[in-house]
Amino acid sequence: MGIFIIFFLIIGGSVDYLYLDGFTPAGVPFPIATVFALGFATFTTLTAYYGGSSLILGSLGAEKLNIQIAEHRELRNIVTEMALASGATMPAVYVMNDPAPNALATGTNEKNAAICVTTGLLTLLDREETQGVVAHEMSHIRNEDTLLMTLVSVLVAGIAMLADWGQRGAFRSRSSRRDGDKSPVLFIPLLILVAVSPLLAQLLAMAVSRQREYLADATAAEYTRNPRGLARALEKIRDAAAPVNKATRGTAPLFFFDPLRRRLDDREGALANLLTTHPPIERRIALLYEMAGLRQTSNR
Repeated sequence: MGIFIIFFLIIGGSVDYLYLDGFTPAGVPFPIATVFALGFATFTTLTAYYGGSSLILGSLGAEKLNIQIAEHRELRNIVTEMALASGATMPAVYVMNDPAPNALATGTNEKNAAICVTTGLLTLLDREETQGVVAHEMSHIRNEDTLLMTLVSVLVAGIAMLADWGQRGAFRSRSSRRDGDKSPVLFIPLLILVAVSPLLAQLLAMAVSRQREYLADATAAEYTRNPRGLARALEKIRDAAAPVNKATRGTAPLFFFDPLRRRLDDREGALANLLTTHPPIERRIALLYEMAGLRQTSNR
């Protein structure tokens, strides 16, 4: 989180140097863009902490359970079982109307945590497999990954907005002010830094997400005592090959499986490790079968 705040400060300081000349409202140099960036970072962080979960669920079109529907009743029962198994408070449960099988957890603590699954997941998976996915999401709540990734998702969006403002302002100012006193040694690198800050922030968010997925799989196996159920769920979701319609790059790290379904998801190596939000699914499946004392039964 400290690195994300540093991103905000770098963008603000770069804007001050590039075209505000240390704005002087009272004749005293004052880094107004840096202060604005710090205030914006603080506001974004507080918004994410207190309302990030609602913002994310709203953006995805998630709806509360309808107990009149049998699949929804079974889902509520499964979540209740996993809450008891993990010792966690019962989270709110939502369903997203999307044919792609997937799920996510969000919330800053156990009291306001929520688990959301797609209608596609309820249709595709059996009870054991759904239990494995819910256990995975419950482990994110217990491991406080939802707090981290909710904050990260909102901060990534905030950095993108601030960097866009900085780029627009910098380019507009070039035609209306003299830049002869600006050293090109600093001007060009700072302008590039403002431009690539959203990408660097996104890469950081992806790295955080990848590291927590293996832990969530292992913890889910502890809750269910059935790693094979989660492995079968991953196999079915892998073979379904469908993206989640309302998912974005900002919300992708929150999902059980990459909702954008990019080709890099199926690859291993330095490039895939850098640009994906989740570990290779084949690796996750193989590890779960090893935990069950079995060999992987299917492979693409």
